[in-house]
Amino acid sequence: MFKTILVPTDGSALSDKAIHAAIEFAQLTGARIVGLSVAEPYPYSPLSEGAITIDSTAYQEKMLEIARSNVKKIADAAAVANVLCETHVRESFSPYEEIISVADLHGCDVVFMASHGRKGLNKLFVGSETQKVLAHSTLPVLVFR
Repeated sequence: MFKTILVPTDGSALSDKAIHAAIEFAQLTGARIVGLSVAEPYPYSPLSEGAITIDSTAYQEKMLEIARSNVKKIADAAAVANVLCETHVRESFSPYEEIISVADLHGCDVVFMASHGRKGLNKLFVGSETQKVLAHSTLPVLVFR
């Protein structure tokens, strides 16, 4: 049975659904939770004449603050449910790689994560981190819609 559940979150309502399901499952089975939120680094682009940039340090700090807030939701909900939980914040342009890396590092048995349900051309061109995790991970992934 699953003893270590990875729960990546982006702070969305769908991610909250995955969090609550993972915690409920962990309560019933005695599993532990590993929470993860990936902050996107400042997107560097070469400056052209007349370009305006924002402060990259402020941007990165804001993204990290959001990621810390996201995993705090997991930790708080797990504490209320008396479920063992540890959380991690990572920075990456490739969240799916961080999800797989953290799962491997912590010996996770399963991933509970949200799907954002993109449709049409947007689904084909943008893809999703969930799809990438499904394609590149050997772990079972429970997807919430």
